[in-house]
Amino acid sequence: MNLRRDVFQAIADPTRREILNMVSQKPLNVNAVAGNFDVSRTAVYKHLKILIECGLVDVRQQGRERYCEARLERLSEVSEWVEQYRRFWDAKLDALENYLEVLQAKRNNDGQKNK
Repeated sequence: MNLRRDVFQAIADPTRREILNMVSQKPLNVNAVAGNFDVSRTAVYKHLKILIECGLVDVRQQGRERYCEARLERLSEVSEWVEQYRRFWDAKLDALENYLEVLQAKRNNDGQKNK
């Protein structure tokens, strides 16, 4: 069964984020990826499996070696999700800034009237 995982699940783990960072620089064979971590090779393979299942990494066979390559297009889902919250908070902060400017202007006007 080919379980399709969520890209958010894949990047939730720091080890998977590091693997993704490594293979985004250049394709690496599976052993080179595993050699960069202080966990078992089996644990690294499990992380790679999740990255593959969510479509962030492809593995291609080249001779006897298996190379991992990043497919970062799926990260656009994360970017779009974050963007909606950025727009929300930008609007809220702009409204706050406008409100504070009105308060400051009122305070300045009240201060000038009292002189």
